[in-house]
Amino acid sequence: MEETGEASIGEFEEAGKIGARVREESRALINIGEGLLDIAETIEGMIRDEGAQPAFPVNVSVNEVAAHYTPESGDKATIGENDVVKIDLGVELNGALSDTAYTMDLGGGYGKLVEASEEGLKKAIAAMKPGATIGEIGGIVEDTIKGYGYKPIANLTGHRISTGILHTGIDVPSIRTDDPYELQEGEIYAIEPFATNGRGFVSDSDQVEIFSLYMPGKLRMRESRKVLNHIISNYGLLPFAERWLQQEFRSKLLLKNALKEMLRMQVLKAYPVLKEAGDGIVAQAEHTVLIEEGGARILTRE
Repeated sequence: MEETGEASIGEFEEAGKIGARVREESRALINIGEGLLDIAETIEGMIRDEGAQPAFPVNVSVNEVAAHYTPESGDKATIGENDVVKIDLGVELNGALSDTAYTMDLGGGYGKLVEASEEGLKKAIAAMKPGATIGEIGGIVEDTIKGYGYKPIANLTGHRISTGILHTGIDVPSIRTDDPYELQEGEIYAIEPFATNGRGFVSDSDQVEIFSLYMPGKLRMRESRKVLNHIISNYGLLPFAERWLQQEFRSKLLLKNALKEMLRMQVLKAYPVLKEAGDGIVAQAEHTVLIEEGGARILTRE
């Protein structure tokens, strides 16, 4: 990913439209028996076919897995007949980013759970305008999801987006808080309520497939320095998958050792797969929105 300066609103709009098209077209891929790896790689290919790049590895999170699951190389997992599947995808276009997600209930038993996350998203966006506070928006999401008899996931949040940066440090929770930060005209946010029939928060698992650059630093191993240069040149501060690196660095052992050194030296940040703490089923819905004078405009809409 090359430095392009500040992206224009028009570029963010185009990134959003690409995200919307890919999101809707990708629904046809979510079928019983389909491989998670095939789904992720196909969606990433669809983004590239649009002349853009994935802003992060496509997440294919099933049932109690809430986020950060992208299949590893050789992953043999497939969709089961009663699975609840969350697809989270991002688009990068000249530094402009979009982030959108949906949930599909293959067995038909969790329609209300899916609806709860979608309605939480809808009502949050309707309330977003200059001067509205982060805490107020979170309360609206919480009340909506609880109104369906479910819990919002308290430790997963939406986030402000800027050029080349998915998470800028301003988060939008799915619960009521006292956060006084007021939305500003011109800001861009990814809003993503998660609803669950479990305990209402997620825990880290041991599996990690997604990383991002944290701070360039001194590395001892030559292979580590090569991998770091590739990361800086191709992904910047955006998340990437280990399987993406495996396409460039054929020795899995050397790559594993390079990643270990970079994590140890805090050059990289790891994103563990997140699971619902009570093994509850999780649904997710997400749009990218632009705060305008009269409210929030959805960018991830065709």
